[in-house]
Amino acid sequence: MDRRSLPARVLATAVCALLLATAGCAGSAEDPADAGGSPSTATAVAVAAPAPERPAPDEAVPILMYHVIGPVPSGARLPSLFVSPRRFASHVRALKRAGYHGVTLQQVWDAWSHGGTLPRRPVVLSFDDGSKGQVRHALPALQRAGWPGVLNLAWRYLPDIGGTSAVRRLVRAGWEIDSHSLDHPDLTTLSEDELLRELDVSRSRIKRAFGTRAANFFAYPSGRYDARVKRAVRAAGYLAATTVERGFATPTADPYALARIQVSRSMSAATLVRALRDLRP
Repeated sequence: MDRRSLPARVLATAVCALLLATAGCAGSAEDPADAGGSPSTATAVAVAAPAPERPAPDEAVPILMYHVIGPVPSGARLPSLFVSPRRFASHVRALKRAGYHGVTLQQVWDAWSHGGTLPRRPVVLSFDDGSKGQVRHALPALQRAGWPGVLNLAWRYLPDIGGTSAVRRLVRAGWEIDSHSLDHPDLTTLSEDELLRELDVSRSRIKRAFGTRAANFFAYPSGRYDARVKRAVRAAGYLAATTVERGFATPTADPYALARIQVSRSMSAATLVRALRDLRP
């Protein structure tokens, strides 16, 4: 072997390895599934470097609100709340290409209140109620991105998501589990005792099942709340609560009325990224 050729051979090997590691990262903001094409069949997954973190006490953060990740069944009462698995995966890819980084609501709260850090362009992906597609489809899509999710669990839907074992899969993957009440009622119509039960019992059950760091936050069922409900949520020990009011969550807002951005069935990846750009304070 000619020893003078060794550096060139090493350089060529390194270039090939780099090209293989980065395969599949390129693409347009619009997923092929949204454009009518076929998704890539490549199986290699590139591992992105961790996003640089910095203190962000004044950071406005978008909290996306998803419900069911799966096909719309016949006769669905609210079909707009169903997002197909392919479309959801395209949302995650487009957000990542646009420079966003998935975080939990606890991370946001810690940055706002306790000097914690956030990556550049943080985004929270929250999922209401509890359904199998959140584990079957949303979990792997977020794992590919290296992101956590936030499950707002209504306790009555625990069997629908697959029981405690399914939720523990989410916890092991870094997801945050928050409360969405026991039975998903209109909280503004309840008596004081009923309201207390929906807030206290759901929180205690979630903490007992999924850890003491769970259920620090609350999501109002169907977005229904008033001043009395907000006081009860605070008295129950929740740090903050999320609504269905459209916009970015900000550290200067009422912590018991944080805005979110609902993601509907018809929203393409490009539309979602554009909405975040337009709504940013």
